Amino acid sequence: MAADSISLDASTVVQLAKLAVDGGDAKAKVMMRKLARSLRASHPDAADDIVTILRASPVRTGAGEVRVEDPVDLDSRLPLLRREETIVLTHEPIYTDSLQSVLQQLVQEHLRSDALYAAGLAPTRTALFVGPPGVGKTLAARWVARALGLPLLVLDLSSVMSSFLGRTGGNLRRVFDHARTTPCVLLLDELDAVAKKRDDASEIGELKRLVTVLLQEIDAWPEGSLMLAATNHSELLDPAVWRRFEAVLEFDLPETSARASALRAFLDGEHVADEVLALVAAATKGNSLSALESDALAARRSAALGAGSLDEALTRIACARLQSLPAQQRAGLVASIVSTGIMSQRQASALTGVSRDTIRKYAERHPEARHA
Repeated sequence: MAADSISLDASTVVQLAKLAVDGGDAKAKVMMRKLARSLRASHPDAADDIVTILRASPVRTGAGEVRVEDPVDLDSRLPLLRREETIVLTHEPIYTDSLQSVLQQLVQEHLRSDALYAAGLAPTRTALFVGPPGVGKTLAARWVARALGLPLLVLDLSSVMSSFLGRTGGNLRRVFDHARTTPCVLLLDELDAVAKKRDDASEIGELKRLVTVLLQEIDAWPEGSLMLAATNHSELLDPAVWRRFEAVLEFDLPETSARASALRAFLDGEHVADEVLALVAAATKGNSLSALESDALAARRSAALGAGSLDEALTRIACARLQSLPAQQRAGLVASIVSTGIMSQRQASALTGVSRDTIRKYAERHPEARHA
């Protein structure tokens, strides 16, 4: 009798789970995940059924309305979103091992969400990408969308601002309502354009109200979907914005090894001498990957037009970068290249115009830069 009662309860619970989840209530989904976890040992079949319901649950807007077409601004009729249906990358992203690991886990959480649901957990809903311009934040969003096999919807918050600020809140809501109805990765680009600190005295009241609208929409973002946001100016963000994101990923300017790897990728298989590669990687210290890509493209165009070889074009670019640096910093970079053993002092001097005597003196004063 007790066994029959337990069996009946398990079946009833599964039906209740379906009703709760179909209602689209986020809190109901949280409770159902916890319930699935608690039933895992005693009623594994019921737990599996609940996990299946959670994974297959539809995503709805608050009013249950499903929008098919991408939303537009009601005044200008211009689209509010940029859609990339099929993601094609010209090159694979180059990040630090730690950052790549976090991005990989973000993808795996959504590809293997059943394992998380079975453990009473859910995939990361929201992640914030922070870093200076040109370090690969948008590229990372495109890479994630491609890995998940989902379209990328990009909302550029700097361009969504209506000339009538009171309508910008409506634009935001239409975008979020639309994104919740379709499988996608939503990217909020230039987040700081809207999500500024509400204690900024220079901002008018309507802009401050937009922050509140944005926070409400982020809070309502459904489980199982992925929202990414990117900012070049994290110092401008309202403190409450930080708390809304489950993960914060820092994108730093690339180190020398990353710049060398990126340069090879940007050259698209074209041969370049090791010493020239080392020179460019050293000379572009402090530059973003996008700036390095522009340099590589400029060198390829120069070589294609017959203005010398690719090595010569890259060397000219590197030397121009070096010439803009203070003398001591320039000598230090050249000495560091020599220290790798890729080129001699004679070669480095010929390429950069820094005298061998200067290179030698710098290496003597800085043993870490001495040629081994």
